[in-house]
Amino acid sequence: MRIGAVGTGSVDYFSVALRRAGQDNSAQADQQREAQRLKQVDQKVRAHERAHLSAAAGLATGGASFQYVRGPDGRQYAVGGEVQIDVSAASTPEQTIAKAQRIRAAALAPADPSSQDRAVAAAAGQLESQARAELNRQKRQESGAADPLQQAGQTARQAADRYSQKAIAAYTHGATSASPATTDIYA
Repeated sequence: MRIGAVGTGSVDYFSVALRRAGQDNSAQADQQREAQRLKQVDQKVRAHERAHLSAAAGLATGGASFQYVRGPDGRQYAVGGEVQIDVSAASTPEQTIAKAQRIRAAALAPADPSSQDRAVAAAAGQLESQARAELNRQKRQESGAADPLQQAGQTARQAADRYSQKAIAAYTHGATSASPATTDIYA
């Protein structure tokens, strides 16, 4: 009888079984860690998109949409998301300025805005700047003032016209009268 052979075989069997159990425990622990990590990512993504939705108030064209990953536990976890908002200009410059400010606030609402969020906020800033320029142009037109270059050109033309009128008046006056007082018209 070979006791050593039986003992060795049983020890090998148990050591392999223990290693497998250890690997199974390790793999199970890895899966649990991954599921926990995905759960945290899911919560963060959902909170991020909720912040956009709450700040967008009326600008959102729908709810949040998410991109999902199946976790090791078989559940779906959100790992990305977006909220579509209307970024078009409003009907008046004043309304567009207010809307652009709301767009920027909605884009930057989460605690950790993404690069896409920052790009939307920058676009909203440009929209606001354009609306402010349009509003200023409208106000100048309503007040009768032209833009500074047009106003300078108009002033120069008016000065030239006055000079021409004085010159014509002096010429015509000088043709009818040789009075030295007519020379003062040019001064």
